[in-house]
Amino acid sequence: MIEVQDLIVSRGGDPKKVIESLQKRYAPTEIVDEVIALWNDAYQSQSGHLSQLTTSTYSSSFARKMIYDTDTNSNGIAARYKATQFGAKINAVQKEIGKLKKAKQDADHLLKEKAELEKQKKATEDEATEKEKLRDKKCKLIGNYVHESVPVNDNEDFNEVIKRWAPEGVKVEKRDCLSHHEVMTRADVYDGERGVKLVGHRGYFLRKWGVLLNQALINYGLHFLVGRGYDPIQPPYFMKAEYMAKTAQLEQFDEELYKVVEGADAEDKYLIATSEQPLSAMFADEWLTEKDLPMKFAGYSSCFRKEAGSHGRDAWGLFRIHQFEKIEQFLFVKPEESWQALEDMRETAEAFYQSLGLPYRVVVIVSGALNNAAAKKYDLEAWFPYQGEYKELVSCSNCTDYQTRELEIRYGQKKGAIDARKSYVHALNGTLCATERTLCCLLENYQKEDGFEVPEALRPYMPPGTPDIIPYTKELPKESTSVKAKQQPKPKADGGAPEGGPKLNMPAAENVADKMKDMKV
Repeated sequence: MIEVQDLIVSRGGDPKKVIESLQKRYAPTEIVDEVIALWNDAYQSQSGHLSQLTTSTYSSSFARKMIYDTDTNSNGIAARYKATQFGAKINAVQKEIGKLKKAKQDADHLLKEKAELEKQKKATEDEATEKEKLRDKKCKLIGNYVHESVPVNDNEDFNEVIKRWAPEGVKVEKRDCLSHHEVMTRADVYDGERGVKLVGHRGYFLRKWGVLLNQALINYGLHFLVGRGYDPIQPPYFMKAEYMAKTAQLEQFDEELYKVVEGADAEDKYLIATSEQPLSAMFADEWLTEKDLPMKFAGYSSCFRKEAGSHGRDAWGLFRIHQFEKIEQFLFVKPEESWQALEDMRETAEAFYQSLGLPYRVVVIVSGALNNAAAKKYDLEAWFPYQGEYKELVSCSNCTDYQTRELEIRYGQKKGAIDARKSYVHALNGTLCATERTLCCLLENYQKEDGFEVPEALRPYMPPGTPDIIPYTKELPKESTSVKAKQQPKPKADGGAPEGGPKLNMPAAENVADKMKDMKV
């Protein structure tokens, strides 16, 4: 969440900046009025007419000044201020009680008065606490500040393409070839029918060479990041609701997260949708110092997503599924270093996909499509030649201090130190490899007439004796996707890889096989 005081002029805030960022997100700006009003109600005394100022009058400079700069000599008294006044009265009454008792006089009437004042104080404190909770809840709906370099639009068709890459000699064009799930069917590495029988929609069994290829991607991805100074880490697969709520957006609970219910007395937990979630909360309520940073994690986990908002999208194969494995880049860095860290993270992802020989492009996501935590996001989209389109394999985001503020991951001198300043580390996350999805792309790009060519970078991670080309062992069913497509008028070609897939003549990236021999994980 953003800092609440960023909305309060008297606390050094600039609400205009917040409004401008919300407008870039194509998000309602009325929430700014509401948070400010709740701040005033909880912490400041207000004139009776002040409460009449609404969003409709907020646009005037006078109304804004009244809301922002109201001081404590007004007629009405806010809850937190009232509680302070009750405290002063209680102290005064307590002194009188002490005097009477010292004089051995009856103080029952003052004891009753004190009890009543304490009751009223608690009521006003509870009222203030509830208003503060509501204020913070609304503040969480305000997204992070959009970086100035982000293209302003609410249509992802206008994502800015900043780079394209393909192996030398490879044309990016649509091909008359098999889809990735057909390659899996012919190579007998996937059983979707029985997976759906047991699990339901998007269920699957990965089998034989499919398991080994997926595991090769996992191991290669981990060692690729280890070679760049990342620490491998495997987080827990579920989280308490308290911490999940501090790192996931509200809509994710409905559309993405699976809830684990143990019983009436047990605390509910949520299965993780990405290792970003537990990694971001790993240091909650802790202070990190300059010597601790940067922290670079290569997170490895299974991930679980309901995909409730993706009905009908990528319904076949392994591209969009409920359970998958992912290698994640996750960084904690000094605030002044986070933007360079985002560029480094993107370049790491690019180097990985170049080593796999997959054509791709990099796009900057438009402001209206950013999730609340991200100030800027890059997507790396790889080419799928059967479909004739680029599809997302990687997202890299700088979340600045949006997550760490709510999780209270502080940066600077520890509590009690001289000149301690309230500052938060910056957190960044980026996919390196969602392995099943990446496997889909590899299958389409590396298919041959008689099988699937194992990319050179993955061969050191396959069992001894693995053939360079994994042969097809099954025929396609008559109603298969590519067979049906051939019976229809072909769409105009607009891109894909040439027959046979990219031919690599390059060493495995960063001599990962050699690093693996010396690595103890």
